[in-house]
Amino acid sequence: MAPPRPPLSRLFTVLLAGVLAGLVLAVAALPGNLLLGVAAKAAVGSYAALPEALRTPATPQRSYLYANDGRTLITTFFDVNRTDVPLDEIAPVMGQAIVAAEDRRFYDHGGADLRGLLRAVVSNVSGGGQQGGSTLTMQYVRNVLKTDPGRTAEERAAATEQTVGRKIQEIRYATALEQRLSKDEILNRYLNIAYFGSGAYGIAAASQRYFAKSPAELTLGEAALLAGLVQSPEAYSPIDGDADAALQRRGYVLDSMVSTGAIGAEEAARARAEKLTLRPTAQPNGCTAVAEGHDDWGFFCDYLRQWWLAQPEFGATVEEREQALRRGGYTVVTSLDPKIQATAQKQATSVYSYDNKRALPIAAVEPGTGRVLAMAVNRHYSLEPNPDGQANRPNTVNPLISGGDSVVGYQAGSTFKLFTMLAALEAGKPLSTGFDAPSRLPTRYAAEGEGSCDGRWCPANANPEWMDGYRMMWDGFGRSVNTYFVWLAEQVGQEKVVEMAKRLGIAFRADADATFAENDAADWGSFTLGVTATTPLDLANAYATVAAEGTYCAPLPVVSVTAPDGQRVPVGDPSCRRVLDADVARAATDAARCPVGQQSAIKQCNGGTATSVNRILDGRPVAGKTGSSERNATETFVGFTPQVAVAGIAANPDDPTDSVGAAVQARVIDAVARVIGTAVAGQPEKAFAAPSRELVGAPRRPVERPPVEQRRPSEERRPSEQRRPSEERRPSEQRRPSPSDDQRLSDLRRWLERG
Repeated sequence: MAPPRPPLSRLFTVLLAGVLAGLVLAVAALPGNLLLGVAAKAAVGSYAALPEALRTPATPQRSYLYANDGRTLITTFFDVNRTDVPLDEIAPVMGQAIVAAEDRRFYDHGGADLRGLLRAVVSNVSGGGQQGGSTLTMQYVRNVLKTDPGRTAEERAAATEQTVGRKIQEIRYATALEQRLSKDEILNRYLNIAYFGSGAYGIAAASQRYFAKSPAELTLGEAALLAGLVQSPEAYSPIDGDADAALQRRGYVLDSMVSTGAIGAEEAARARAEKLTLRPTAQPNGCTAVAEGHDDWGFFCDYLRQWWLAQPEFGATVEEREQALRRGGYTVVTSLDPKIQATAQKQATSVYSYDNKRALPIAAVEPGTGRVLAMAVNRHYSLEPNPDGQANRPNTVNPLISGGDSVVGYQAGSTFKLFTMLAALEAGKPLSTGFDAPSRLPTRYAAEGEGSCDGRWCPANANPEWMDGYRMMWDGFGRSVNTYFVWLAEQVGQEKVVEMAKRLGIAFRADADATFAENDAADWGSFTLGVTATTPLDLANAYATVAAEGTYCAPLPVVSVTAPDGQRVPVGDPSCRRVLDADVARAATDAARCPVGQQSAIKQCNGGTATSVNRILDGRPVAGKTGSSERNATETFVGFTPQVAVAGIAANPDDPTDSVGAAVQARVIDAVARVIGTAVAGQPEKAFAAPSRELVGAPRRPVERPPVEQRRPSEERRPSEQRRPSEERRPSEQRRPSPSDDQRLSDLRRWLERG
């Protein structure tokens, strides 16, 4: 914060008096106006030689973050709390008050008021009281140079040094500015940079800080009070300093306005009689200061800040980009949708309380743009201390939803079967690819320990009665049959499955996962069962890629970024590329209709692990997948429509060995489905496109046991481990028998005939 204006030191004023003495004696006999003209000519500098900051101001301003409606303020970032406003958006009495308080001869001089300067010198030297001799233009020069972000700290400090050379340079710069700029433009620039105390730089920040209003709404009394603060901002501040001194100073400004003819004596008397009515308003600064009652927005804000620091458009280094956010005066319309966020937060906290050791982070992404619509978790984004032994609850600033720093993510179980299915479809294997899935499948991957089969990894199905038998991709995915997908991954090649996950944006943040992906992908047999750590944001965006028919878009937290000059910064447009053939994505979506209780294009679904989703969304086209990790340490559900993809993972962020339990899976499914419902509310219903005949293939009569009633076993069977394989559980409410083989073949024939 700027200190009060220092009085001219006695030594400095003596030196300055000596410099000016010759000029005074030489022109003492000249008329006043001619005297000023000679002085101005002697001091004038070239406008072209002015520092760039004076010709094109780059004064620090705060940046604003809004939700995607462009109106809901999330927070602001600033080192210096200020925002430029044009003169026509400032009450005229404010300009009149600042002129009366600081430079009554503003409209008469040419930048340096030699008469006023000499009067100040004489008064200071003779002991008549300390006076300043700076005009508004000279003060503006000083303020710009001492706050110019393009200057070094030493150069900024030199702008306020008490030296004759600095004062003469200030006069030269001021007179050069006056030759090029109008008085109104100089006044506008001054009002936008002056320090008014209590952390408020510029009239826009001061109006909000003291009176919670815009500068256009200021009354005469309020304008006079603010104008009076500039001489000594901290001493006169009615919030942080002396309210009585502020009122006395207000009275001085009102009297000065009468002297300049700006107002009449009666107006001044009425304004002087007004009580001091303040409405102090603190501007939020940073992600821990989001709007009251919305500390959940902080996780999204932090994600946006990390994204910002990676954008070269805001600077060559991280430090420059941070400075741009805090000093650049940007208006950022983010992608955060307040309605979707509110539902996501409500659902996350309905499953677990803020103080629960377990968490449900949820992320929502828009397919086709990658825009992040919501990021919620049952935690407060806050630096407030937690009770002993509770590292991340109820307060944390760790990125539990997006990952980063020490947060590597959580196992997402069988949601990773999507990547195996995509790799198989891309390799030309149709949805009708069949396999008689056994209860336990010996593989070629070496493994030791309980449950291995003769030294080989031997995964098992969690519910053999419901999962075993002849399966194709539809019912293999719908029933989440482990042995079918491990077999399918072997046919395609595990390295292709891992590569597919990378292609769709899955990041390997855990060192062990990154090592496997880099060096041992071909032998990572359990990858398809979701043993790697991921985050809700990565997972939602991967499924959004399928929803967008194979177009991957990098996660994007903004809609637009506008610089203070009104120019759009080219960072708000989606960064998308095709990573899958559209038909491959459509085929995967066709199979992903099965888990949520809907039907594929030729009615091949015969059971699903999340059938309640169809009911919650009232039959609206939707697809998705559940996932359960070993011992139900985590429970996951991802759902998507053509308009939104949402993922939620129930886990203990501080203890991966703490199992959330199978019972919470139904609640996770319900929570994610309701977030989807809010996201698509009011939007037209969009159907998924059917896959081609080539990728459907020719389903044949399966060789399997008759359908049995589907049930959840009282104790889940755990497959033997290669690397922490996941398991799928069967929700108890699903008891629909499989459609008959004749019906399925009849549907296929009709579909083939339609072409």
